Amino acid sequence: QVQLEESGGGLVQAGGSLRLSCAASVRTFSSYNMGWFRQAPGKVREVVAALAWSGIGTYYADSVKGRITISRDNAKNTLTLQMNSLKREDTANYYCAAGRGPSTSPRPTDYRYWGQGTQVTVSS
Repeated sequence: QVQLEESGGGLVQAGGSLRLSCAASVRTFSSYNMGWFRQAPGKVREVVAALAWSGIGTYYADSVKGRITISRDNAKNTLTLQMNSLKREDTANYYCAAGRGPSTSPRPTDYRYWGQGTQVTVSS
């Protein structure tokens, strides 16, 4: 069983930055592929970024490339999402996910464990 807890969300002006963190309560964190997903009201859940268990190999949604960086610290069981140059369209609930399917998968179905989410709101 993997428990994930996100933090770091909040209200930010367009052009600003936020750093999301996900704490995992599992000893084998380093064996899980990790991802950040987001879901806005009335929209389907979509991938933001994914990172392989090794830390080598990433996937970024086209809409966030160049603005967002995913990283992990396997020693601290932590996944991070650094978001810069935020836009109003980045407003959503952001979820951390863990799985042992294909590495850097953009598909939510490849992740078995999910956090409760943290809200990010970008104002103009």
